[in-house]
Parts: sequence; structure tokens; C-alpha cells
Amino acid sequence: MSAEVSSGVLVLAGAPLGNPRDASPRLADELGRADVIAAEDTRRFARLRAALGVEVSARVVSYFEANEQARTDELLVQLAAGARVVLVTDAGMPSISDPGYRLVSAALAAGHAVTCAPGPSAVTTALALSGLAVDRFCFEGFLPRKAGERRRRLAELADEERTLVLFEAPHRTQAALADLAEAFGATRPAAVCRELTKTYEEVRRAPLGELVTWAEAGVRGEVTIVVAGAEGGEYAGDVDLAALVADRVARGEPRKTAIGAVSAELGVPKKTVYAAVVDAKHQ
Repeated sequence: MSAEVSSGVLVLAGAPLGNPRDASPRLADELGRADVIAAEDTRRFARLRAALGVEVSARVVSYFEANEQARTDELLVQLAAGARVVLVTDAGMPSISDPGYRLVSAALAAGHAVTCAPGPSAVTTALALSGLAVDRFCFEGFLPRKAGERRRRLAELADEERTLVLFEAPHRTQAALADLAEAFGATRPAAVCRELTKTYEEVRRAPLGELVTWAEAGVRGEVTIVVAGAEGGEYAGDVDLAALVADRVARGEPRKTAIGAVSAELGVPKKTVYAAVVDAKHQ
């Protein structure tokens, strides 16, 4: 259906990452105009509204992962009745690893207008602060929680040449960094951005191996990880990767362990080391 079937409008509202002074005048205006406000956490929203000094007459409902499907149907009814529905998550842009995608997709399918009041995003904020290349980047959201799935996904990303941006839970940050160092090499430049725009904001820039050690003491707060992309093309160094692996294997290391060790030592993607070993066997 290409034509809009009602005057209802869904507004995606970008919220501050932490400092309420980052809120745009448009956000305050949209909150004041709304008929319905769908908030990821109604208590956090109440604190934001108070900090902005905005009078809200709209009905405020919760909209989070556990009730997203049922609440989407309710909000579609409101949109069909002509309501202006504002979606606001705890921080940053709705739909970006936060609730919102299901509602946006359903609203568009039903022919409702969808617009955006742009605001902060941890993705671009961390990228800008990282000191790494920003001309080309990709966003992977949250890595898989299970270690095996996470390592498989990182192995697929090891040769990605664009700067990589990830979200991670604080209690999984050290394990994620260790898996990144294993897959990408301990010398790959990276940055961990913690508590962006908040009182205890911290940006730690270092090779992945050093960040693993730093994170062993524990990490708190919202975390965004930025990792430099792989250098383009095949490994151009003078070192014989296959010979280094063969030497380790000859000393008793399993081949998989030897490949990982050479990768970490030289900062070469594991895929590149593995390819060199395979090529050597066929020569």
C-alpha cells in the first residue's frame, strides 16, 4: 500500500546518551506535541522529561524487548486513529540495537507516516572519539553472547577492512576483547568507549592485547568498542607465516593453536595465516 491510510505519525526521537543538555529543541517539542509516548523505560523517561522541563500531556506507555510485539499492535491502533506516537529509548536512536525496528516496519506496512527527530548515537560518537579511520565503517551491534558463536562471528569479520563498531555489555567486555585479539591479532588498534557523555566518560585507546589486560580489572557502564579495519590485500611482510606455524607445530603445539599464536604475535588475521599454511601444503 503506497498511500497513507490515516493522519497518524510515528516519530523516532533520539535521546541523550547521558547528558540531558545534549537533547535537541526538537526532542522537547515532539514530547510536548505527542498523543502517545512509547518509552523503553518509563522511569528513565520521567527523569529525562524532568531534566528537560517539558510538560507532557501524552499517555506514556512502556515499550521494551519483553512487550515489544504486543505493544506494537496497540500502537498501530493508536496510529490508525490518527495519533502522533513518539518512540524514545533510554539513550540514542530507537532501532539502533534498541527497540523500534518492529514498530517502524509494522507502521510502514500499514501505510502510516514515519519520521525522525535526530539525536545522539553512541555509534558515531565512539567512532569520532576513537582516533581510528572514519571514512568507512560498519556497525555490528552486539556480538553473540555465547563464546563459540562470538568467536565464529569474529572469524568471519577478521578480514573486514572497514573500521568496526560494536556494542557490548560491561560484564562481557573482557571476554569480547580477548576473542577480538585472538581473531584479529593482539596488535590491532582499537578503542573502548565507556559511559559516553556521562560524568565518568572514558576512552581507552590501545592495541587489542593491551585492552584485554586493562579490562581484567572489570568494566562498568555502557560500552562501545571500535576496532581498526584489517589492512587490505594479502599479508605483504617478509615473514614466512607457514614456516612460523610449522616451527610451533614441530615443538608440539596443535596446528590451530600455532595459527592463533602467529596471528596474535604479528597482528595478522588468522584467516591469512591459515591460508598461508594451506598454500604451503600444496606447493
